[in-house]
Amino acid sequence: MVSYKKLWKLLIDKDMKKKDLCEKAGISTASVTKMGKNGYVTTEILDKICVALDCKVEDIMEVTTEEE
Repeated sequence: MVSYKKLWKLLIDKDMKKKDLCEKAGISTASVTKMGKNGYVTTEILDKICVALDCKVEDIMEVTTEEE
């Protein structure tokens, strides 16, 4: 299972809303909605987020072996 809890915490730390992330990273609200449900998004989306937030992929997501 993929978890994006780290991304949501990072947005809070940077005082950003999901809408701000969409604008800054150039991604769709549908992608952010999918991530909100811990769904899978493309590596291109993850790359755009990392560039926009100046972070590494492990700073925004983690893969867990079990449902939490």
